[in-house]
Amino acid sequence: MKYRTTIGLEIHAELNTKSKMFCSCKNDPLEKMPNVNICPICTAQPGSLPVANAEAIKKVIKTGMALNCKIAKESKFDRKNYFYPDLPKGYQISQYDKPFCEKGYLMIDGNPTSPKASARQGKIDITRIHLEEDTGKLAHSGKDSLVDFNRAGVPLMEMVTEPDIETGEEARKFAQEFQLILRYLNVSHADMEKGEMRVEVNISLSKTKKLGTKVEIKNLNSFRSVEKAINFEIQRQTEILEEGGKIIQETRGWNDEKGITISQREKEKAHDYRYFPEPDLPAVYLDAEYIDKIKGEIPELPAQKRERFKREYGLDEKSIEIFVSGREIGDYYEEVVSELRNWVKEIEIKRKVENSEFEKISKLAANYISTDLQGLLQGKSVRSKEFKITAENFGEFIALIHEGKISSKIAKQVLEEMHNSGADPSHIIEDKGLTQIEGEGEIERIVKDIISKNPKAVEDYKKGKEASLQFLVGQVMAATRGRAKPDTAREILKKLLN
Repeated sequence: MKYRTTIGLEIHAELNTKSKMFCSCKNDPLEKMPNVNICPICTAQPGSLPVANAEAIKKVIKTGMALNCKIAKESKFDRKNYFYPDLPKGYQISQYDKPFCEKGYLMIDGNPTSPKASARQGKIDITRIHLEEDTGKLAHSGKDSLVDFNRAGVPLMEMVTEPDIETGEEARKFAQEFQLILRYLNVSHADMEKGEMRVEVNISLSKTKKLGTKVEIKNLNSFRSVEKAINFEIQRQTEILEEGGKIIQETRGWNDEKGITISQREKEKAHDYRYFPEPDLPAVYLDAEYIDKIKGEIPELPAQKRERFKREYGLDEKSIEIFVSGREIGDYYEEVVSELRNWVKEIEIKRKVENSEFEKISKLAANYISTDLQGLLQGKSVRSKEFKITAENFGEFIALIHEGKISSKIAKQVLEEMHNSGADPSHIIEDKGLTQIEGEGEIERIVKDIISKNPKAVEDYKKGKEASLQFLVGQVMAATRGRAKPDTAREILKKLLN
């Protein structure tokens, strides 16, 4: 029996403000020494009163704008009542019926500017984005549990989608794109391994258009876990329904080692939290001028950047994704391309070329940055102090390859030396004697020597084995240490062997 899968996501992200949500304590949830960033407010001492963090509110509104949400002109905070050992007040200050942002959407595929696209074309609707405070953390030691309140009160943004998602893959893509947007906006580091972004999944199966019983999977801390947990839960619920059983509304956890979800508790409903307006905080009113100012601070977002990279540089999707997901390497690529743009203009003026060479050289730069350079970086940043290759020198390096002044084999040697020393490519080529052999006479002399030393390969080529010709070209390249042009060597070989 085919069941319709309906999935909605709730994603929490800690905001990277300097102070906590309702007090002036340092916002550093990764502090290793327990209970140092605390005060009477975030530990809920009697008589202490909260004051809302204006920067946190601004970051939530900025996120809402980036996700095409309607921004509420009037909003408020509410008390969400529940007990947990690391929740010092016995309630959480959150938002219920008047969140800052509502009714947005995010494209995970297709046209990122079309609000009319359907969910099947990659448009996922967003119900709301609201602001609340994070809880503390528990450290378990044998039968004892210790409470660390450093994280208590950290600004926490929660984004809730409509149930528009149907597969684990779609959920993963959405979470990845959302993380990218948070980082582009600089509202959260959103590092899932550090708990700065957590994903919760609501999933149900049904034979009809009516939604089935909802099951929640809590605190997924990697994109891989999001996809795998959903795929497992779809299979688990399908098997129960096929056997005539019923799905119960519950909260489940994900065991990554076993690859299964585990029941934790029955799911609470909204009325169980006994929401009511937070009496210690006034309502928040946003005027048009304030909203417009925030809108003006929104940078180019990932979807816009993908379109621009395709339009301006003609890159393939794989290269574009490398430069969009790795923002620093993408910025470095654009700096290199800026250097190359000037070089191309000069060449076109000298040669009176009508058709631009810019797209060709842009693609060449993208290829070397995304492969050879990334290999040398080994995960390190191009913005680190150890990285020595300037955009100007890398642009010159690409121009030398494009003009055929160095072969691909020599290019690898030059780039490695540039990475090690920071020297410009022209000096490296000159100092190490890596200049291209220009004269055909010298190459022909080397080719004749290779032919005399490889009679078997020559005989095989004459019998029609094209692979033997490539072998002989390789021997020429080895003899010249990559300084001969492969095409020239091939042509001379053909001429002498035919």
